[in-house]
Amino acid sequence: MYEKEQVDMLVKVVLLGDGAVGKTSLRKRWIGEGFTGQYLMTIGADFSVKIIKIKTNKNPITCKYQVWDLAGQVRFQVVREGYYKGALGAIVMYDVTNTDSFQDIPNWINELWKNNGRGVTPFILAGNKIDLRNQVPRTLRPEHGQSYAVQLSEVTRPYGFEIPYLETSAKTGENVERAFELLGKMIIKYVEAAEQQQQ
Repeated sequence: MYEKEQVDMLVKVVLLGDGAVGKTSLRKRWIGEGFTGQYLMTIGADFSVKIIKIKTNKNPITCKYQVWDLAGQVRFQVVREGYYKGALGAIVMYDVTNTDSFQDIPNWINELWKNNGRGVTPFILAGNKIDLRNQVPRTLRPEHGQSYAVQLSEVTRPYGFEIPYLETSAKTGENVERAFELLGKMIIKYVEAAEQQQQ
């Protein structure tokens, strides 16, 4: 008889960024549904669950991820606000071929921290669609994301974490698994630190 795997931690994560930056494609790639080049707008929010083991300095922790993929269009802002509640972390994404999506990152971070009920929480900054760098002129270079992650870390360091920058491709799968695993490690440390403060 099949036994359910013991889950150590429930992790609610949100995927944030402008419309068409690749949030849905990244989520589907991560849960094993592959990649499709067709763009279908997310209406409100979409949702996936996956259980993974996160290696830590102690024992591996089995995390059940609830991944909420939030619509990036402005008209869904009011709808999105309710989905942030209880989020322990996020992957904040931009499209390296779209400068506007990079410039909108501060709005996404503010929306996350304002509505999650926890304030400043861990997230990963991800420059997505790097597979298009050689096909599209004037794409954002890795240095853009790296230097912004350093600036963001100045804000988050007093809360016990820094913001990593990853370059991802939902099409090729590059750094997709790594993004969720790295975020999981950040969240585990964040939760453990919060529990220690309460003792």
